[in-house]
Amino acid sequence: MVGFFYKISFICPLCSVSDTKTFFVFSKEPFEDGYANGEEGTPAGDAAAAYTPDSKGVVKFGWIKGVLVRCMLNIWGVMLFIRLSWIVGQAGIGIGNYLNIANFYGLSVLVIGMATVVTTITGLSTSAIATNGFVRGGNLGTLVDLLQSALLDLACTSDFVICIFFLSGGAYYLISRSLGPEFGGAIGLIFAFANAVAVAMYVVGFAETVVELLKENGTLMIDEMNDIRIIGAITVVILLGISIAGMEWEAKAQIVLLVILILAIGDFVIGTFIPLESKKPKGFFGYNADIFMENFGPDFRQEETFFSVFAIFFPAATGILAGANISGDLADPQSAIPKGTLLAILITTLVYAGIAVSVGSCVVRDATGNVNDTIVSELANCTSAACKLNYDFSSCQSQAGCHYGLMNNFQVMSMVSGFAPLITAGIFSATLSSALASLVSAPKIFQALCKDSIYPGFQMFAKGYGKNNEPLRGYILTFLIALGFILIAELNVIAPIISNFFLASYALINFSVFHASLAKSPGWRPAFKYYNMWISLIGAILCCIVMFVINWWAALLTYVIVLGLYIYVTYKKPDVNWGSSTQALTYLNALQHSIRLSGVEDHVKNFRPQCLIMTGAPNARPALLHLVHAFTKNVGLMICGHVHMGPRRQAMKELSTDLAKYQRWLIKNKMKAFYAPVHAEDLRDGGQYLMQAAGLGRMRPNTLVVGFKKNWRQGDMRDVETYINLFHDAFDVQYGVVVIRLKEGLDISHLQAQELHLMIFSVIKQNTSKPKFRYMFFPDSKSSSSPLNVTDQRLLDASSQFQKKQGKSNIDVWWLFDDGGLTLLIPYLITTKKKWKDCKIRVFIGGKINRIDHDRRAMATLLSKFRIDFSDIMVLGDINTKPKKENIAAFEEMIEPFRLHEDDKEQEVADKMKEDEPWRITDNELELYKTKTYRQIRLNELLKEHSSTANIIVMSLPVARKGAVSSALYMAWLEALSKDLPPILLVRGNHQSVLTFYS
Repeated sequence: MVGFFYKISFICPLCSVSDTKTFFVFSKEPFEDGYANGEEGTPAGDAAAAYTPDSKGVVKFGWIKGVLVRCMLNIWGVMLFIRLSWIVGQAGIGIGNYLNIANFYGLSVLVIGMATVVTTITGLSTSAIATNGFVRGGNLGTLVDLLQSALLDLACTSDFVICIFFLSGGAYYLISRSLGPEFGGAIGLIFAFANAVAVAMYVVGFAETVVELLKENGTLMIDEMNDIRIIGAITVVILLGISIAGMEWEAKAQIVLLVILILAIGDFVIGTFIPLESKKPKGFFGYNADIFMENFGPDFRQEETFFSVFAIFFPAATGILAGANISGDLADPQSAIPKGTLLAILITTLVYAGIAVSVGSCVVRDATGNVNDTIVSELANCTSAACKLNYDFSSCQSQAGCHYGLMNNFQVMSMVSGFAPLITAGIFSATLSSALASLVSAPKIFQALCKDSIYPGFQMFAKGYGKNNEPLRGYILTFLIALGFILIAELNVIAPIISNFFLASYALINFSVFHASLAKSPGWRPAFKYYNMWISLIGAILCCIVMFVINWWAALLTYVIVLGLYIYVTYKKPDVNWGSSTQALTYLNALQHSIRLSGVEDHVKNFRPQCLIMTGAPNARPALLHLVHAFTKNVGLMICGHVHMGPRRQAMKELSTDLAKYQRWLIKNKMKAFYAPVHAEDLRDGGQYLMQAAGLGRMRPNTLVVGFKKNWRQGDMRDVETYINLFHDAFDVQYGVVVIRLKEGLDISHLQAQELHLMIFSVIKQNTSKPKFRYMFFPDSKSSSSPLNVTDQRLLDASSQFQKKQGKSNIDVWWLFDDGGLTLLIPYLITTKKKWKDCKIRVFIGGKINRIDHDRRAMATLLSKFRIDFSDIMVLGDINTKPKKENIAAFEEMIEPFRLHEDDKEQEVADKMKEDEPWRITDNELELYKTKTYRQIRLNELLKEHSSTANIIVMSLPVARKGAVSSALYMAWLEALSKDLPPILLVRGNHQSVLTFYS
């Protein structure tokens, strides 16, 4: 065990007291937040790993004890002792009909060989993954999350907390950390379920052996089937008790079990050389060429086939992950896992094949067990091997059948052995140790899956109990699943189910190696070099094919389950980052497609608004983001620009911090956007940097989006100059410009700046396992304000208005200038989104009173050619009418503080003031642009008259010549045009066509 200290600061939710808790964390191995699956270490992970003051007490296994022994113990199991002889009887030793391919049926050696091919390829893949860093069960980041969530329970009572953190996941971690949470979450459930069913298989194998012993002594309780159920149920209850009690199998115990298994196998081999007369009626005659030739071909019975026999045998090959599952306990996992796993596969394969050939050469398929069935006189038609050996087992062909021989007796190895109790001991040790291992593994795998928070509904199973963090709830669930399958009481029914799930797991392990190699991630550099990505792909395909051939409907069901879970996890997007090959391949594809796109010229048919939004901190202007997101989501690029000003050193620190923080915020709020911060001396420089450098290749912004500067009259006019110059800079680099105004405002940062304590107001218990919380914000005691005032409350309400379904309302388009069509394209894109689909587009254009019908028809024709649906077209014949006097007076009052009034001043004074304050409005300028001024005021009158109930207004943005119109006058135009209206977008394209008639 090693440990380290960790501090977390928090505000207690019950007593509102800020505090810092000190945690001492200890684990079976140092927490490494990296060095796994190609990840580099983080400072926290490095510090944790470095704090290992006393490593002498940590037990580390070599490749023999840690991998070889464990793998052989898991591979040699119930199938070796009580099903291999039956498989030989069904499939035969050699190819059916003497290599006549047309009548090929199968053979037991091929069954073993096929399983070996699957496990060998998977072993190579496992070695590659396991040597690409440590296969670990958790990391420091996960630990901190757990500690922080635990603070809700700790409240203010504990000053010092001791936590234990150790997870195990085996194949789940192999797959999830390589392929990501989508595949990992799917296979985690399936692998945990497979282990739970494996408990039932091993227990049923044990119960079968016990029932055979009872039957030999004539002491059956009810009948064979029900006795298996009763003994199996009692056994699994005892195993559950042992698991919950925390019994640990040490390396010495594993060695003892392996010795028993080896002695049992040796006992069988010795027994094959000493046939006894008493065993001949049961079909055992010793090595005999006639028996070998008779058993060489297949003899499938009871609707069995090659693949159904393979399905029953395959669980014998599912122990190859035993070493990888405990890689943290190995002294040198990069050497031990490949060496131990592959050698275990070789040894166990040779033993399985040798025993298959031995038993097929010694025991006939059918025997009566009756000593009176010896042949006294020579028979004329003596064709069977038993007949040639003076035994008549022809009665086995009758409907009554026989109880001995390869086909009828599952305890053939006990019968053949020199000392039968040793075989029984081998069966007991193999079945019970494997059952206990599976009973412990399944809850641990499930607990590891639940701790990753991939499936929120299963969070209750993540909780551990006791000093070892035992998953008691997982034990109970595994127990119930195992008990349900034990009640089936037929090993031949349970085994194919396990084969299906383990093959799915192996398919994904092989695919993960192929996928990681295909992604070409620099982090994929396994120490084990003897693997090939294409062989891994073949292994994955082979597993899928075998699944389908074994049982097509079960395979389809597994595929559907994996696909369904994959889609669910993809949709939910769990907040995890494991550096998976999925991420690497996504990057590779994005890079290749971006480069390919760079070689394609722009075309009007493919134009899409790609927006650079000057948001500042994205969460400060949520309405701006949601509105732009309404016409860029799944259509165009959206970049949130944030200009950091001030001292460079401080700004650069904020830059790196904000980049991660705000990109996470965008993802959490389901914004398909990028966050792009820059450091500059002022807003204009920062805007220029972003417009010139943001994006990649063809994925570059073409439209600048800004919020309306609502406080321009109260602020520094130099900031207004900078703001207006952004528009001109955008036009200079061929950008379109969109100005968005809400009458309540866009910026809510002043509300977020208040130091608010988050208090839990009430806990609402739902039918789900996870409670939901209702929160209320209370201002800091230092703040003079209490709850939000009316203005701020309206601002908060307005900031969320575009997140709601907009209902049946109008989007009013005021197309007053031909800017290339951007003013029409944006509202069309908005109506394609789900929240806006019920809104109708109304188009307003300027015209002459005597040509209204003509202009309407011309506009309708144009829109139909553009294929843009609209509900109405209105031609405004009075657009050039002089505005009302009171509105003109209000405008003059608004601009009065910004006028130069040069006629009332001496020429030198006026010139000096104009030079120092270029934003001031001259009398000459005001007279020169009187018509344009009246037009903005008149348009506001018309907007209030016709569009006051619209959900949103999209209108052409008036543009002033650079250097000809003062900033104050231009801002006054925008103010006069857009005040006291529903949300309005002032749009101006760069005069490049964005709409086309042609297909």
